[in-house]
Amino acid sequence: MNKTLSVCFVCHGNICRSPLAQGIMESLVRQEGLEKKILVSSAGVSGWHAGEPPDNRMQDTAQKHGISLNSHAQHFQVTDYNELDLILAMDQSNLNTLRSLKSDFEAREKLFLFRSFDLQNDGNLDVPDPYYGGDQGFELVYEMVARTCPNILEHLKTKL
Repeated sequence: MNKTLSVCFVCHGNICRSPLAQGIMESLVRQEGLEKKILVSSAGVSGWHAGEPPDNRMQDTAQKHGISLNSHAQHFQVTDYNELDLILAMDQSNLNTLRSLKSDFEAREKLFLFRSFDLQNDGNLDVPDPYYGGDQGFELVYEMVARTCPNILEHLKTKL
């Protein structure tokens, strides 16, 4: 089949959580040889950091685990709904902002909380924002994202 799917990870500024998810997912997609089938991106609900690379602390955390973060922050646009098959918000606040941009049924079928794919979520579906915390917050986010991305990839593979 020649189907291509696109997934976008969305956090507040697109410099911590969502670029990490993008980097991990790109690595998984590459390992499976699906680069032409699954397109991966990330964005922020705010444009405060547009054009900036990921936060240095997140880059250091990712690199420690063998993941490269090569994205630059983008601001999620309402038109992105038309291009994307799956939009994953990193927390409830991001989800609410994304829902406010487009309320039609089609958009809502594409939009989920990232940790709804985390089998260890224990009812907490938010990925905490590590920006204002210490290094342990970045490691915690890495652990959540690293264990969740393979489940998202399996979900996407069922749609190919």
